[in-house]
Amino acid sequence: MSDEAAWITQAQHGSDEAFTRLVELYQTPVYNLCYRMLSEPEAAEDAAQESFLRAYQNLERYDPTRSFKTWLLSIAAHHCIDRLRRRHYINVTVDDDDSPLELPDPAAPNPEAETARREDQERLHALLGGLDPVDRAAVVMRYWNDLPEVEIAESLSLTVSAVKSRLFRARRALAKAWQEDNPASRALERRRHESPAF
Repeated sequence: MSDEAAWITQAQHGSDEAFTRLVELYQTPVYNLCYRMLSEPEAAEDAAQESFLRAYQNLERYDPTRSFKTWLLSIAAHHCIDRLRRRHYINVTVDDDDSPLELPDPAAPNPEAETARREDQERLHALLGGLDPVDRAAVVMRYWNDLPEVEIAESLSLTVSAVKSRLFRARRALAKAWQEDNPASRALERRRHESPAF
């Protein structure tokens, strides 16, 4: 039995320490999913905490034949989708006056390339905000968490063909928005170091 399986079993029998280990194991992927969905660090922290709370409260409903990570990310994705649907508008800010200034890594060989990469990431993150919440969840789960379409379909209560269709539409919409945002930008050919979302 793996450590994760043992922790799940112990947590289902009331061990707070075992659940804490699960939180430590998955806090980064859950937070990252929430951040990519909600675009705000504070909202992502709240959503990640709420997701873990919901997972804790529903541990007895977890199916051990299913990936725990997928189950947990599914809870987080649904919570974020619900939060986005409750908003009257989606507010995506790229430069937040309250956030500390982030300087490029001093060990980076080319500060200009690092700055351009970071700007591209911020643009992509802003463009994600324009997608339908379910499409956004599918894109984040597929391209940032490397989940297969079958698990995404299971997580979002969709068919595999619906997930493939949503991913195709979302990639096309992102590519179009990227090109419209900066028509003089370099060609949209995918490079090894860039996001596979295009």
